[in-house]
Amino acid sequence: MRTRGAGALAAGVLMAALTSCASGPDPSRGPALTAPETFYLRPVGDTSGPHDKVPFHLSAADGTGGREREGRTLTADVLPGSEKAVALRRSGDCRGGPTHVTCEVGAEYDNWSDSPRVSPVAAEGSRAGDTGVVRFTYTTAKGRKLTARTRAVVGEPVLEARTRASLTDVRPGAELTEPVVVRNTGEVPVEGVGLELSAGEMEFTEKYRNCRYPQPYHGHIAVCEFPGLRIEPGGTVVLRPAVRLRASRTDMYTSYGHDVWALALGRHYGTTPKGGDHGDGPTLAAEPGKAPSGPWVKGGGPTYVVLDTHADYAVEDVALHGAPGTRRTFRLTVRNDGPADAGAVARLVFEPPPGTTMVKQPMEEYDDGVYQPYCDSKDFTYTCDVGPLKPGGTRTFEFTALLGEPGAGRLLLRDDRPSSAWDRGRRDDDPADDRAVITVGE
Repeated sequence: MRTRGAGALAAGVLMAALTSCASGPDPSRGPALTAPETFYLRPVGDTSGPHDKVPFHLSAADGTGGREREGRTLTADVLPGSEKAVALRRSGDCRGGPTHVTCEVGAEYDNWSDSPRVSPVAAEGSRAGDTGVVRFTYTTAKGRKLTARTRAVVGEPVLEARTRASLTDVRPGAELTEPVVVRNTGEVPVEGVGLELSAGEMEFTEKYRNCRYPQPYHGHIAVCEFPGLRIEPGGTVVLRPAVRLRASRTDMYTSYGHDVWALALGRHYGTTPKGGDHGDGPTLAAEPGKAPSGPWVKGGGPTYVVLDTHADYAVEDVALHGAPGTRRTFRLTVRNDGPADAGAVARLVFEPPPGTTMVKQPMEEYDDGVYQPYCDSKDFTYTCDVGPLKPGGTRTFEFTALLGEPGAGRLLLRDDRPSSAWDRGRRDDDPADDRAVITVGE
């Protein structure tokens, strides 16, 4: 989906304090084995689940720094009493069954990138809330055994946030107020919630005292964590006070959004910005609430904002003089007279005068030192994307032609096809200057 002018993603993991999910063991520090401390399992036969969940991560190193891909052993065992909750899934060169698996692995092993693999899954007949323990054992080439345990929980918290697809007819510079409402549609409680707020190209009018505003985003991203927040399955919370945003005065199309996740599950595709100072405004706090009507989106998402304004684009007449065969270089200019920035919205259609031969057109570099025509051409007509154009700005396209007999061609501005129901193009209030002529004369 195109967002004009907007600055503007199945498995989960809680790592033990002495392990690192992202990087795994450091071979230079000797033998090591890392596994999730707690891992949530999708119930049997249920293909739905949380958004952006971190897959099961198991890694090991024998500390030798070697690159051998074999010669070490990895075993997984479902401990006695856990068989009704958890089973083992294997792939590649592993042997065994649902409660015991043995794999031959290398000196450095990571199941995100290496094969074979073994991981816990919910056992047949298990129910949400059932728990079990899996023990992993890594045996080095010298026979040293390292162990790690993962507590497996059947069921997952699934966080959804209430969103709105779009807000239209927003007054330029107006203040928007939007509450953050989160519910848990999963099978088990969530304990600990993460929240990321994005202002897009708008601005926060107040910054929460218990949220971070990372520096690279110039105050347009807020990261908030609620480690003690518990939401039962089917429960809903409202975070107050509501988010307050100042709409842009010129960006006709922009967006804001909020993403939510269970801290215990992490974020697989989304990257949570680090650092940043806390705000000086009120404290954002959760209170129980009722789930209003939707739409609801797993993990949250954006709301698109359309200002009640317009962008007046214009093209001007072009006159070329010379006898037939004369070579002329000329420019076609598109101007945005404002007041809004509508983003990448318009295309310039150029029909040369009859008999005029084009010998040079705008080019773009699509690879190092390799160029291609910027404008599409068909049936002696050129169509050029104008691209984003701020109020008062211009975009110029330079052509060279061999003139023909006196005659006239035309210039025409067109909007792209709407990308969505809220896409209104430029809403140009003066369409007369969307057309111009290009003439050839002696």
